[in-house]
Amino acid sequence: MQKPRILIVDDDASLRTALFRSLERSGYQVITASCGKEAESFVQGSHKVDLALIDLRLPDGDGIELMQKIRSNSPSTQAIILTGFGSIEVAVEATQKGAFHFITKPFNLDEILSIISKAFSHSQLEQENQQLKSALKGKYRFDNIVGQSEGILNVLSLVERVAESESTVLVTGESGTGKELVAKAIHYNSPRSNQPFVPINCGAIPSELLESELFGHVKGAFTGAISNRIGRFEMAEGGTLFLDEIGDMSPTLQVKILRVLQEREFEPVGGTKTIQANVRVIAATNIDLEKAVEEGRFREDLYYRLNVIPIQIPALRERRSDIPLLFHHFMDGFNDKRERKIQGIATEAIEALYNYNWPGNIRELENLVERVAILKGEGMIHISDLPAKYRGSAPAIATSSKELEIPESGMDFNGAIENYENTLILKALEKTGWNRNQAAILLRLNRTTLVEKIKKKGLRPPEVTQ
Repeated sequence: MQKPRILIVDDDASLRTALFRSLERSGYQVITASCGKEAESFVQGSHKVDLALIDLRLPDGDGIELMQKIRSNSPSTQAIILTGFGSIEVAVEATQKGAFHFITKPFNLDEILSIISKAFSHSQLEQENQQLKSALKGKYRFDNIVGQSEGILNVLSLVERVAESESTVLVTGESGTGKELVAKAIHYNSPRSNQPFVPINCGAIPSELLESELFGHVKGAFTGAISNRIGRFEMAEGGTLFLDEIGDMSPTLQVKILRVLQEREFEPVGGTKTIQANVRVIAATNIDLEKAVEEGRFREDLYYRLNVIPIQIPALRERRSDIPLLFHHFMDGFNDKRERKIQGIATEAIEALYNYNWPGNIRELENLVERVAILKGEGMIHISDLPAKYRGSAPAIATSSKELEIPESGMDFNGAIENYENTLILKALEKTGWNRNQAAILLRLNRTTLVEKIKKKGLRPPEVTQ
């Protein structure tokens, strides 16, 4: 590992020498300059400086200005200003303009070594935070919401458009459809992406505790409140608060949430100080809020405050054509994380998954993939590898008009047609050994049309083991 490189800029030769020896003994690479021009010529080249110790008054200029030039060229470079003419005003100016620390001469060498160590620790923390933010943004990019069905493409289009706005969003859909994933995609692609994303499940916390969780409390507000505590609204300041399962919230709390949305302020439990709330709210629910309003279980005024931009996520049974894409997405993830060697899924197995009703939606599919990946370990997933309830599903569409029955509750026409199309393509590919030319002839399709359908649906041939 390369040693950190430190630049010393000071016209005092004896000080430069003392710092050089001390820092070199401590394991740093050290270079020195007696003036600003000399320092600039070094850092403007291909040399990278991790930290600069700069005298405030240089023979040819101002140390703070030099620091700004160095940091404009290399923002990750930390800077410590040295001076024999210390004042609070100058120290404040230096730190406001980017200095990590300000030290008055004469100083103890152990003191400056300690400050340098803290500066590098701070740099490492900043770098890790930036990497984490980049990773989060990557994880919640729009293209990581997997699917090519019309329903999910409509969701993605809407998410892209609302991410840049400040409007409140209400995400609805059954449990397991990915409501929090959509909320995170909105946040991490919004102007608030560098600020916190704070989730809270309103249905998982008892109503008597939820108010404190949301708004915080002051010491002595209730039995057990032994100190002040900030709530989720304050934690999310400048960012996004995700209120999951908001339909389970009590009427009393609904009033307080309405006030925050209207007035942008709240008070902690037991407190009198009003706190401003610069927070974007995204709410989610798996219940029909309109029906809850009609039944008096949910406030109508709060519903309209939340439902500024509604996003309805389709159930997995309404987007069956996405099942192969989702299966391979989760399979690739488990192969990487768990070092498994699952090669794919056989035609009869994917047909069984098409025909299953998926009450647990995408979460259930992800759990299934994890289960079979762990138990199978490697090779192809066959229908015999699936749990019994997935193997015995009735077909979503029959191949004969005599066999076709439409249930009293109705059926998803587009989903059924897509399912039938997928089954035909898979059978043609299986029959021809995944020869696309022959499969296209069997189906009387143009080869390019078939190839595009295979790509869009995420269909893959079984991999041959060596």
